[in-house]
Amino acid sequence: MPAKPDYLQLEAGDDATRVRDKMAFLRGKKVLIVWPQSGSALTRKLDLVLVQREAARLAVRLAFVTHEPEVIQHARELGISVFETVGASERRSWKRGRGKLFASRAYKPDDEPDAQELMPVASRRRGLALQPSRARPLVQILTLILIIAAILGAIYVIMPSATVTLTPAQARLQAEALIVADPNAATGIDIDIGIIPATLVQIPIEDSATIPTTGVRDLPDAPARGVVIFINQTDAAVDLPVGTLVSTSAGTPILYQTTQAAQLAGGVGLQIEAPVEALPEFSGSIGNVGEGLINTVTGDLAQQVVVRNLSPTTGGEDRSQRSVTQQDQESLLFSLRQQIQSRACDEMTARIDASKIVLCDTMQIIEERNDLIQYSANIGDAADELSLTMRIVVQATAVDQTQGQQVAFARLAAQIPRGLTLQPETIEYAQGVVLSIDADGRVGFMITASGLVIAQIDPARVSERIAGRNREEALAYLNGELSLQDGIAPQLSVFPGWLPHLPLLPFRIDVRVERLP
Repeated sequence: MPAKPDYLQLEAGDDATRVRDKMAFLRGKKVLIVWPQSGSALTRKLDLVLVQREAARLAVRLAFVTHEPEVIQHARELGISVFETVGASERRSWKRGRGKLFASRAYKPDDEPDAQELMPVASRRRGLALQPSRARPLVQILTLILIIAAILGAIYVIMPSATVTLTPAQARLQAEALIVADPNAATGIDIDIGIIPATLVQIPIEDSATIPTTGVRDLPDAPARGVVIFINQTDAAVDLPVGTLVSTSAGTPILYQTTQAAQLAGGVGLQIEAPVEALPEFSGSIGNVGEGLINTVTGDLAQQVVVRNLSPTTGGEDRSQRSVTQQDQESLLFSLRQQIQSRACDEMTARIDASKIVLCDTMQIIEERNDLIQYSANIGDAADELSLTMRIVVQATAVDQTQGQQVAFARLAAQIPRGLTLQPETIEYAQGVVLSIDADGRVGFMITASGLVIAQIDPARVSERIAGRNREEALAYLNGELSLQDGIAPQLSVFPGWLPHLPLLPFRIDVRVERLP
């Protein structure tokens, strides 16, 4: 622990002589001179100089405690520590006193003798020394020449500068890695053979889809109409009510009905005309038949009259209607399966850890029940669109993509030529498609890693090796010893341009390393 200082308390009116007398008993110690709270003491700088000289003679280390601005200013000029309080002097370090002490002539007493007045009593040796020497001008000239030569030499060494621009060799490397994702593997990875752990993810999912139908079928649009003749087979009159049914007899019978009531007069062979129209179930072009084909009366009147059409029936028309085919159902089922698998991949990705990815190419349906597959129409039904709703369970393989990238990075790092360094910020990874899935669930896929490799150039070493060389030697070193980009020569400029060599000081050579964009 440092020794505590001795305190020397000043009183108002104390002068330098009194203070020096008090210091006579403090030889070799630390002395803290404390100014009085009121009154003045040692306000002149000369007084402080005298006290400081006496302290130096006695090997006393001084410091002041005062609030007097004038004393503080003089003490700072003389290199003496000044503190506001005694406590501050114990916590802070003290300045070391100056070896040589002097005061400006402005602070010297008015009664101090002038140097010219002391000349008559000066020693003879001093007088001789003051006589001018004849050799002095020559010495001054030589000194001036040496100074000028030193300045010029310093300028020759320090002033020159050079700029060297280098483009290091660079190339983009690419490496492919075959990754095997094994659901049965341990938690670690095997970089040498490219095996990483995998996880099987399963989710149930329900979805629906609609497609336009491709089948075409004809549907009746208007019924056929015509006129038939009823012939009486009895002597009695016969009433023919509206809706009397008649039909064809060849092939599948086509039924028609009368649209007006009529009365057939009594007598065998008497006849009457009546308009007829095909029944709704025989509407369309099927009701258009030739003359003489309508020849059957249906019902109780069959024993009383016969019927004939002397002219064809016409007006029956069909319209085309799209219908469901088997191919429509198969195509919709395939499309919806693909849609569900794509949606399932997104949902799986949202459920797993952010560090993992789902290999969507491994998606497969592991449960599909027929009772959960519902079509909006059956095969052959008339419909413009066919919809399908189904619920299935799908499964896919998920892997930690950083583990696969580690394997790809190892393959890429093995290809880096000697002297080149891979730039981490340029590394890119691209995942390829799934190549194989074996019976044990192992999935093989590719990951491609690429990155920029650049030759390493140490600007400080280059500047040291070419310092002081001429231009040809410097360019020969740069082209021969450094790995530079083909087709881009190093650029070298020297200031001043007439200088035959590069600067002698390496730090005056600015070596710039610029990469290709």
